[in-house]
Amino acid sequence: MAFSADAAAFQVQERLKSLYRLVHELEEERVRSEHNLTNITKAHEKINQEEKVSPYYQIQQGSLYTAAVADAEQEEELIRSALTKVNEIRSIRNERRIQARNAGNKETIRRGALMKMLQNSAQTLPLWVGKLGGKAPPLCGAVPAEPTYIAKMGDMVAALVKGAEEEENWILAEVVQFNPATNKYEVDDIDEEQKDRHILSRRRVVPLPLMRANPETDPHALFPKGSI
Repeated sequence: MAFSADAAAFQVQERLKSLYRLVHELEEERVRSEHNLTNITKAHEKINQEEKVSPYYQIQQGSLYTAAVADAEQEEELIRSALTKVNEIRSIRNERRIQARNAGNKETIRRGALMKMLQNSAQTLPLWVGKLGGKAPPLCGAVPAEPTYIAKMGDMVAALVKGAEEEENWILAEVVQFNPATNKYEVDDIDEEQKDRHILSRRRVVPLPLMRANPETDPHALFPKGSI
């Protein structure tokens, strides 16, 4: 979706307002849920003192645990909604960047500044937070893309290109377009000092992760140490 500068600013502002509201709702929910957690702790202390669990405490504990789970699920829903808003803002800003590039307003960035930008971009990729028992999806961490996946305009990819002396090197590139008729990508080297554009077959282009993997819940989606 194309955005004018004013329209993009408005869309970002609206999402920031929603994000602000969600953060406050989350804090209110967290404070409210602390009451149940405190009651659970007190009930445990009482049981430990009496060294037995009466039918009354069994029923009470069951009710408290049910309420605590419901509170946690509500907090989870608010967090997921907030993360969705953050990702939408990222998408709008990226769309504006692509529009500016296509309009010929591509900003020249020195290599040192570019490296810092890339590092920040990698660190702020959306974190995949799956449901219990679920698996990380394609392009999350080390999980590769599906064989039929086509990278979108503006996506970052690793591209295998030939240099001046016909040697092959991997570069970090940005997708300009994909031509289904030729089954080839058109990509730009992100290094502004090179300013090279390449037309490559799909087998020479590897889509890069769109999400970070959570080490605690999806260790299988992490890149092995030393693999990069």
